[in-house]
Amino acid sequence: MSSHKSRGTANPWSLFVLFFTIISVTLVARHCYPNPRVLQQSQHQYWRKVPLKSTRGIIQDVKGNALVISETRPIFAADPSRITSEDLTELSQILSPDITAKIYAALGTKSKFLWLTRKPSDFEAEKLSALRANSKAIIQIDEPYRKYTNNGLMSHVLGFCDMDNKGQAGIEQAWDSTLYNPPGQKIVVRRSGTQPAAMLETEQEHRTVTPTVTLTLDSRIQYVVEKHLFKTAQDNGAKWAVALCMNPMTGEILATASYPTYDPQNRRSLTLESLSNGVISRGYEPGSTFKPIYLAIALDRGIVRKDEMFFCPAKLKVADGFIRESDARIALGNVDTAQLIVKSSNVGMAQIGIRSDRMKTYESLSALGFGQETDIELPGVARGILPYPENWRGITPANIAIGQGLAVTPLQLVTAMAAVVNGGKLMSPYIVKEAVNSLGEVVYRGEPKVMREVITPETAAWIRQAMRRVIIEGTGKKAATKLVNVAGKTGTAQVAGKGGYAPGKYVGSFIGFWPYEDPKFLMLIAIGEPSSGRYYGGEVAAPVFKSIVEEMAELEYYS
Repeated sequence: MSSHKSRGTANPWSLFVLFFTIISVTLVARHCYPNPRVLQQSQHQYWRKVPLKSTRGIIQDVKGNALVISETRPIFAADPSRITSEDLTELSQILSPDITAKIYAALGTKSKFLWLTRKPSDFEAEKLSALRANSKAIIQIDEPYRKYTNNGLMSHVLGFCDMDNKGQAGIEQAWDSTLYNPPGQKIVVRRSGTQPAAMLETEQEHRTVTPTVTLTLDSRIQYVVEKHLFKTAQDNGAKWAVALCMNPMTGEILATASYPTYDPQNRRSLTLESLSNGVISRGYEPGSTFKPIYLAIALDRGIVRKDEMFFCPAKLKVADGFIRESDARIALGNVDTAQLIVKSSNVGMAQIGIRSDRMKTYESLSALGFGQETDIELPGVARGILPYPENWRGITPANIAIGQGLAVTPLQLVTAMAAVVNGGKLMSPYIVKEAVNSLGEVVYRGEPKVMREVITPETAAWIRQAMRRVIIEGTGKKAATKLVNVAGKTGTAQVAGKGGYAPGKYVGSFIGFWPYEDPKFLMLIAIGEPSSGRYYGGEVAAPVFKSIVEEMAELEYYS
């Protein structure tokens, strides 16, 4: 009977093995194959990925000098429910009346947040920071801020950003996607007890290099160009002025300036007139600075000979109008082809314009880039105006030969003249040397690019000699300097108005290159609508050219 009881009783070891097996399987399942949702929730109890604030990249000049950088700067807001009468008194002395009015309007409402300033001046930042120390109403937030290291220098090239640091003009706009630096991430570890969370800098994920856009511009040349151009524009009461310096052999832009200008860090200076980059967007009649280019086309097409003689009276009847010399009282008489440039004869050039085949001349001017959008790494590039050949009626062919009846941008004129200087090659102008994105990848590299051959080397050399004579014996004597041999051409153009030319309005300009023997620099100076009484290119623009060339020599830039 005892043996019967032992067979019917369960073995306690079997229950133990079963229980242990269940526990083991459960532990393995929980630790090795956890539920993803549960795992995510548990991890958030101990660590978290926190995004870092996004900053923009660096813009620098060709020498590596930083022109635009990102810094952190405080911005300020207020809690209207906590503002006291003492706060109101202080704020009214710091902020503008319109902001103060918004503060008063928010009092007594349910509003808990009101922006005071997103872009504080140094004065506002200092005063609001001091007020915050004694007030519970002032809120300070650190925000990325674009700092332009030289204030307004190169402003039209660099551009500016909006309140959210998105590019709105210039390089800031054109290269916005490259300059954008995606926010990184750090791991936040939550420690036990009451200790604050710790930022593990060694655990930072997906860190990137700082994006960089390197320009071809040289800050030293830019400073010299802006200083002399702006002073001349102001002294002569000019409505506008531009300067552009290029390496004619490569197409690199070395300096570019447009007047009036602005300071990217001063919002009050951002007026409609100051924001326009005249170098790439302004169309104007080039006048006599166009003559060397037109004459080069005529020589290459066999329309005129180098040894030809022209009889030039003070004025010439052409179709339904007259072409006059700059001084309509003086007839130049018999002059050779080179003297059409040296003495800047309108009447002589008009005779060449009358002979020219309209379609072929139009094709040549188009090939030189006139009437076309110039390819450069900036926004807002204008096409200028080159009338279609079917519209070259009456006096128009003669007008175009002397730089009237069409509109060019300064960039177009300099690019075309570079072909004369370098022996006939039309170079693609460029202002960005290199662009590196946030991954460290070179996404763009500016390099010399020959678009096409537009002038024969022989013709280009002959035109250069004539332009050298302009400085020695012609209208450009005030551009001459003893420090280096220069060559160039003056220009004085009327300003088009309603139904004709506006009386008393002119553009005085000078375009030249140096050293004459081995050109490295080509520069245009144009002073638009001066009101001081001086407006001839040889009087108002050539001296500026000389001053810039000489100061560059003092910088030993030619060594």
